[in-house]
Amino acid sequence: MDTQNPSAPSRAQSRIAGKNHPDGQRTAGVVHDHVRHTENFTVIGNDLAQHPELSLLAIGLGCYIQSVRPGTAVDIKTLAARFPEGPTRIAAALRELETHGYLRRSRERTDTGRIVTRTVSCNRPGHRAARETATPRSATRRTPPDKPAPRKRLPAVPRPAFPAPALLQKAVDVLAGLRRHDPRLLLSATDAEHLAPGVAAWLERDLTPTAVRHALTSNLPNEPLVRPAALLAHRLTAQLPPPPPFRAPASPAPEPRHPLQNCEGCDHAFRAPEPGRCRDCRTGLPGAA
Repeated sequence: MDTQNPSAPSRAQSRIAGKNHPDGQRTAGVVHDHVRHTENFTVIGNDLAQHPELSLLAIGLGCYIQSVRPGTAVDIKTLAARFPEGPTRIAAALRELETHGYLRRSRERTDTGRIVTRTVSCNRPGHRAARETATPRSATRRTPPDKPAPRKRLPAVPRPAFPAPALLQKAVDVLAGLRRHDPRLLLSATDAEHLAPGVAAWLERDLTPTAVRHALTSNLPNEPLVRPAALLAHRLTAQLPPPPPFRAPASPAPEPRHPLQNCEGCDHAFRAPEPGRCRDCRTGLPGAA
């Protein structure tokens, strides 16, 4: 019984970390207890959920915007009513998302003339540019060059009854001077040539260049003008003044009626402004010829 076992440990040994945790990882951090979603879920990329530069509010707001249905209002007022954060913080978060490419906001005019803000949510910023640059070189060579988009035709404008060259040139001068009153009314040579007959029709109706210029430049909208030539064409047609009233040509003044005079030669009566001889007596004088 006094025989010792040399292989027996002299004291209890602690477990090796690798054996204690077969995967070699610590379990002090978060542990996921996930269930696979099959309905009512949204795929959010880690580039947004773990973005190193976005604030937590911007990340959460970006996830919310990507999860809603198309057409859902995501303006500052609506979001401030939906979440406890105020409009200032929500506006700052929207600017963060816009700066990093997760939102694109633009102002557009509807058919009724109302200005609205269009918001586009992008779950992978830059994917359009990457797709375009990834086009094979061989395919690029075979693809014909893109044709420029067809230019929209301008609306028709009134025509003068007598398109004299001097009148048309005067109309072109009026159009060229509009940009001095509003820089947004800078017209191309093609647009000025199209609009010149409409301005000439106004000038032909006894309007001065100043009056035409005032009619074209007054009460313009405050937002940028996408097609200034189309706006001017509409005004030239819709606000065309009526022709001036007809003026009959003035009749020649009647000859004055002189008083009767007695001829000093034949004593016949004749009309003349002063006394003297009648026409017959003046003709018969020796020096009359």
